[in-house]
Formats: sequence, C-alpha cells, structure tokens
Amino acid sequence: MASVARFPVVLFDLDGTVVDSGAIILASMRHATQQVLGREYADAELMQAVGGPGLEAQMAALAPESVDELVRVYRAHNEPLHDELEPCEGMEDVIVRLHEDGCRLGIVTAKRRSTVELAFARLRVGHLFETVVGGDETEQHKPEPAPLLLAAQRLRVDAIDCAYVGDSPFDIRAARAAHMYSVAVTWGRIHDREKLEAEEPAAIVDSADELYDSL
Repeated sequence: MASVARFPVVLFDLDGTVVDSGAIILASMRHATQQVLGREYADAELMQAVGGPGLEAQMAALAPESVDELVRVYRAHNEPLHDELEPCEGMEDVIVRLHEDGCRLGIVTAKRRSTVELAFARLRVGHLFETVVGGDETEQHKPEPAPLLLAAQRLRVDAIDCAYVGDSPFDIRAARAAHMYSVAVTWGRIHDREKLEAEEPAAIVDSADELYDSL
C-alpha cells in the first residue's frame, strides 16, 4: 500500500506518548526513594530525568551511591502496576489510522524490552509496530540519537524519512540529532509544555487528532 502520510515511517516513544504511564512511574519513583533513601522528593525532582537515559541514570541523579537498590525496589513496585495501564487518549486509533495509511511504525523507548511487553499486553495495537528498540539494546540512550537510528536501520530506511513522536525534551533532542522530524506531545504529564517548547520541536500537539494531522 502506498503511504498517504507525509512520513513513511513514524517512531514513537512509549511512556507518556502511547501509554498513560506517568502516574505509575511517579508512584514507583516515590516508593523507591522512600523505601531506600527514607526521604521525600518533589514530584518535579523525581520526574526530571524520566524518558531520557534510562532508569539507572534517573536514580543516579538522585542518589548515585544507591542506584542498584533503587532500581530493584522501583521495578518490584512498578511492574505489577502495568496491569492497570491504559493507552493515552485517542492514540490507539491514531496508530491504526497511520498503519492503514501505509505508514511503518516503531517504538523507541527507555524501557527494557521485557517491560515493553508488559505495556503491550495492555494495548490492542502492539502488533502494528514493526520494530521495538528498548533501553537495554543500545549503549547510548536518548537524548543521543543511537536508539532512533537503530530503529531506522532495522527498518532499512533513511532517518530523514522518519518522524519521532515523544513527550520529553530528551525525545526532541534525540530526534534532532538523528535528523528526524520531531513531534512533541503534551499529554504525558511527565514534562510540562514549557520544557517541550524550549526544545523547539518541528511540531507540538495537544491531542491525538492533532498528532495525526501533523504527520
């Protein structure tokens, strides 16, 4: 099928973009820091590195001497919460429409592949993604372009023919570094709109319908 969209390939971040996981990430970050460090952090401090270089780096920003234990406690709390995970409003329909338009689709996420599968179990569109790049598959992580470029390589397409959709500043920087069209979505509730605007994405959208129109 010939694509009727502007971009033959659309890659997506997962958390806060396709799945509405901000609340469970925050809950698990709070649980881990309370249990391991015995202290309270502001929500913004807990979430500042989410969506970027991965869970270990997020914990290192808080307490570099306790990373392993923080990660262990976080995952033990977070993985069962995927049973209540929901897709972001309208996103499953947009993914279906893009697929029907002839777009090839992929996921590039900081999540480990095993945790991606927990999220996919809550989606009816997981099978439409031709490739998934997890956070444990590249040495470099967002905002570096390596994960996005690996997705393009697996699909055997040029990066310039891809759009990347995400909800964090790290996503926008990675897309720019990979020479992909960058789309910021505002519904993730992990990073505020001002932070996204400051990164100057090619497009910034407030709804799934706006996202579809931008692609």
